[in-house]
Amino acid sequence: MTPRQNAPRRLMRELHEIMASADKAEVRLNRVVHLVASNMVVEVCSAYFIRGGDVLELFATEGLKLEAVHNTRLQVGEGLVGLVASTGASLNLSNAQEHPKFVYRPETGEESYKSMMAVPILRTGKVVGVLVVQNQASRHYLEEEEEALQTVAMVLAELVVSGDLITTQEHSDGDIDRGAVIRFVGTVFAEGLAEGVAVMHEPRVEIIQHLSEDYDYQLERLGKAFEKLLVQIDEIMSAEDILHHGEHREILDVYKLFALDKGWRVKIESAIETGLTAEAAVQKIQIENRSKMIKTEDPYFKERLSDLDDLANRLIRHLMGKSGTAASKELPQNAVVIARNMGPAELLEYDREKLKAVVLQEGSQTSHVSIVARALGIPMIGQLEAGLLDIDDGVQIIVHGLDGEVYIAPPPEILETYRDAIASREKMLARYDGMIDKPAITKDHVKIELVVNGGLAMDIEGMHRTGASGVGLFRTEFQFMISKTLPRVRPQVKFYKSIIDAASEKPVTFRTLDIGGDKEVSFLKRDSEENPAIGWRAIRIGLDRPGLLRYQLRALITAAAGMTLSVMFPMITTVDEFMRAKGILEKELNRHQRNNRPMPIDIKVGTMLEVPSLVWQLDELLPLVDFISVGSNDLMQFFYASDRENPKLNNRYDTLSPPSLKMLRFIVNKCSEKNVPLTLCGEIAGSTIGALALLAIGFRRLSIAPAAIGPVKMMIRSLNLGDTERFGNELLSLSNQSIRSNFEAFARENDVII
Repeated sequence: MTPRQNAPRRLMRELHEIMASADKAEVRLNRVVHLVASNMVVEVCSAYFIRGGDVLELFATEGLKLEAVHNTRLQVGEGLVGLVASTGASLNLSNAQEHPKFVYRPETGEESYKSMMAVPILRTGKVVGVLVVQNQASRHYLEEEEEALQTVAMVLAELVVSGDLITTQEHSDGDIDRGAVIRFVGTVFAEGLAEGVAVMHEPRVEIIQHLSEDYDYQLERLGKAFEKLLVQIDEIMSAEDILHHGEHREILDVYKLFALDKGWRVKIESAIETGLTAEAAVQKIQIENRSKMIKTEDPYFKERLSDLDDLANRLIRHLMGKSGTAASKELPQNAVVIARNMGPAELLEYDREKLKAVVLQEGSQTSHVSIVARALGIPMIGQLEAGLLDIDDGVQIIVHGLDGEVYIAPPPEILETYRDAIASREKMLARYDGMIDKPAITKDHVKIELVVNGGLAMDIEGMHRTGASGVGLFRTEFQFMISKTLPRVRPQVKFYKSIIDAASEKPVTFRTLDIGGDKEVSFLKRDSEENPAIGWRAIRIGLDRPGLLRYQLRALITAAAGMTLSVMFPMITTVDEFMRAKGILEKELNRHQRNNRPMPIDIKVGTMLEVPSLVWQLDELLPLVDFISVGSNDLMQFFYASDRENPKLNNRYDTLSPPSLKMLRFIVNKCSEKNVPLTLCGEIAGSTIGALALLAIGFRRLSIAPAAIGPVKMMIRSLNLGDTERFGNELLSLSNQSIRSNFEAFARENDVII
């Protein structure tokens, strides 16, 4: 094969010569920044490295004042260079001085340079420095230039690995204090409590050799590594416990599609042709993908990042002869696996008898691996701060998968407290299991109906396992989110029928597609929106693209032949929208009947109530619907104009406050007047104290996660509803920002189990 004789290739050849020379590390670094400046036609190239854990020091420059070298220092997070170091994401700015994070250091003489591009220098996924180029003219650097700079940055990491530029001791100064009690706080992905010993998921693989001119040999190595990777994935998918779990299979099918993606492989091969080793080429494309996906506003692609990282890391390990994760080794009896991130295939490789919990530095609640963890009942916490990956194998660890806390090497008093909590939880879970066949009925004999929220076949298993009376909300969008193309009618029919059959005659309410907002699909191109949560989403897309809605309704009607079909529309804002959506359903029913196809024996049509404007149209809406389901998550964020994903606002407004509960009571009263069945679906009902407040204002049907059924049922069976209602009505006249503590005090005083 003949290499492409282009600028990147020439850059890599000269870079290879510099890095292979016998010069000292700082001399090689100076030669590299000079090479980049001349090759990329930039006026400045500078390299910063982190010292002492949190200080960025200018080590070399071509174009800035030389006296700034080793004198200019920035804290990680300070200025634009510090921003790149703290986020690990590249910057490409046509006028850097207009950026709010810009910091001017007079000793550098950089005041005349407008445009700037900065990329992180990464070592085993951790930022160890930043490489910067600048120009006086205002310009936006090309994608090819950014990729070239990322490649150079990747090679410069060798200088850190060698310890010649910064000593290994100094580079570890920022690591966590081994003698202290370390506490991390993150986000709960899957609930549970666990105590065990830390097991690092991945071996620390250092890529020592980045450059090679024997591209044919490197391409051959890559081909063999891909073969091993696909064999490994097939072995995971053929495991006995995966074959009989439909959603596990679907998730792994998507994962395998990524592995077979020709575009990914072509990019790696192209990187090899520029002069990289196979493993360095995989890492280069991995860094590029991470950089692009971290910047995107598309949450679906962000969530797929863990899958792509998993595949890239597997491929690198195959290339370096270190193909196994900790799952391939003998685990301790109480293993708590720690990782930067993890794909679903990797989690499924672990011995579930020995795996007690998983802790991720990154991740997301809606990622594939989180879905699998919840299905398997494995506690999982993610989104923890830096330092997690610096702990040692074998150290004692506690995972509080209810509050999102992780303790490393806890002292005896903390350890004993958590051991008591774990033992109490196990007893409580056993009590929940013992209530499966008992009704959710209060002490004064009022029956409350508990149903589950779901979106996967495993949630139907959760319904049966907990004794819930049905599915109050089945989210249909997951099948669309994992598909590269619009799913055809037949596969949809097959899936919906499998859900109806699995429910064993218990009612299932299907919500039509709620895509858009934070749920992107690859087959529907959308413009960027400033406020996607209140943008083009849910029924708005369905009414603007009626073919999409008609296909789904056609599949639901077909799947429910001979059964009752309950369907509801999301994000309805006006009565007119509901009438239009119902009209599309009626057209599909008429079409079905004209074609003499088996029909459902009954059709129930309802709507989600999650937009405040609909509350004031209930008099007009209620005669038209068979039921109402309050979507409290969206309703409350719109009610308070408060983004529920914004950490600064998470605890600012409490759903258990007089104004929000008054609105919910208004809905209860209106539905009661018209005798329209009402359900509340949302997080507020999934906590025992939230469910208590909802019962106090008149709700009698709650749709919650399967894991919440046991605690909520136990609470219901311990309370007198008459007393609760009287107490709740008194609270609504208060002007408190929250009355949560009032309900908690009521529960304590009246022996209500919360």
